[in-house]
Amino acid sequence: MGHGWEGVVLTLMRGKDFTFTVTAVEQVTERFRRVRLTDGGMLGVTGVHPTMWVRLWFDDAGKPHQRAYTLVDPDPVAGTFGLEFALHDGCASDWARTAVPGDTIDATVQGTGFATPDPLPSRLFVIGDPASLPAVNSLLEALPAVPAIIWLETPHASDADLPIRAGAAHHDLRRVPRTDGGARLVEEVRAALPGLLGEDRAGVFVWIACDTGTTRTLAAYVRRELGIPKGRVSARGYWRPDTAKTR
Repeated sequence: MGHGWEGVVLTLMRGKDFTFTVTAVEQVTERFRRVRLTDGGMLGVTGVHPTMWVRLWFDDAGKPHQRAYTLVDPDPVAGTFGLEFALHDGCASDWARTAVPGDTIDATVQGTGFATPDPLPSRLFVIGDPASLPAVNSLLEALPAVPAIIWLETPHASDADLPIRAGAAHHDLRRVPRTDGGARLVEEVRAALPGLLGEDRAGVFVWIACDTGTTRTLAAYVRRELGIPKGRVSARGYWRPDTAKTR
């Protein structure tokens, strides 16, 4: 199956195509599944950086459909990595539910750039959810010595068992049940963040990746009302509640 007009656009934007092969699968929770793959030579070409993601191509009733997923524990020497899927309705989750070793899937790498803050932040504030958890973990591992406060929105009870890598003494993990389309998360961040920032906001870095509406609201709040410079804020919507499309 070809990649349709989206594939043509990505090719024109110098996207690079690869084929991955499944080597193992693991059901982490009832709504979270990990798939291990070989990279088809990708990591040797692209290198690795924090929060790196790829576009996977799925068959959606005979039509090509692409969604983006963050690499987990990429190993350029071995040419392997993992992908983690927050399961919901849709062809991407259907593929993850049924994937077995030996299965292959096409992928395109384009638009994945993320620059580690320079200079390194003295304090890190992270706001995410199960869809962005692999990227949250990647960021925490890339900045292991930086004190971090992490708000993790949890739509389901089983999210308490998600594999978040926030076990260091200087990590403060705050789980927030998802209610009212993300309104509780927004409320809790707005209530706590000004006091946590204090008067000296030099060296702060804020990373936000939730559903598009929540991300947009919090990014505007951090930049406009709290005055955090644009270069010290990274915000990207990872999914849309109306269609449950994730990245």
